[in-house]
Amino acid sequence: MPKVLMNVRAFVGGCDLTGFNNKFEIAGAMDEKETTSFGSEGNKEFLGGLGSAAITAEGQWSAGGVGDPDDTLSAALGTVGPWSVCDDGANFGDVAWLVKALESKYTIGGAIGDVAPWSAGVSSSSPLVRGRVLHPPGTARTSTGSGTGYQIGAVPANQFMWVNLHVLSIAGTSTPTITVTVQSDDNSGFTSATTRGTFTAVTAANQPIGQNLRIAGAIADDWWRIGFTISGSTPSFLLYAAAGIA
Repeated sequence: MPKVLMNVRAFVGGCDLTGFNNKFEIAGAMDEKETTSFGSEGNKEFLGGLGSAAITAEGQWSAGGVGDPDDTLSAALGTVGPWSVCDDGANFGDVAWLVKALESKYTIGGAIGDVAPWSAGVSSSSPLVRGRVLHPPGTARTSTGSGTGYQIGAVPANQFMWVNLHVLSIAGTSTPTITVTVQSDDNSGFTSATTRGTFTAVTAANQPIGQNLRIAGAIADDWWRIGFTISGSTPSFLLYAAAGIA
């Protein structure tokens, strides 16, 4: 049904842009390659060529703290990393869009009296994937365990499971560390869970951070979740994860 945009959750690297972002636009495209033959009965024929996606994001500038947009976006300029966006609350199972992309433009500043703005331009380095939220950003994790499973589907032999991870905050002492894995199974109870990929361990020393995994098919399992191994003294982590097949 038609909808008025009131809230969009957007994540880049280890930054939750939501409180600083008022525009997020994703444009997917596919090259058109003409294949018209004499058998076309007078009509042009086309095949899809190379795919691409572009992101335009804008908002209010802020700097100086972990999770502020300037700290993340200025450091990410010229680098490739995960960008994720979803509607409203970013609840478990919500539709999510994810991509690994190059941040090619970052602009700040405006006229006197204006709320200081920022804008970023991003070009894809992976498919634009329509997936699901596997871990919501508001659920703190303090001990080793696993998230809830979602039936995203089996992965065909010529496709991949793409997973974006954004570690948004870390608290604790004695080097709090989280290592996130991607697991699959053929049932919702995950009675025979298989680890399909592992993200690089994240500590306060390398946070904020975002990571992307590409897991090759064919995989017959259709249920997916993330697992996490946590160590340190009184650790607490906020993270967002989304996954989809392309």
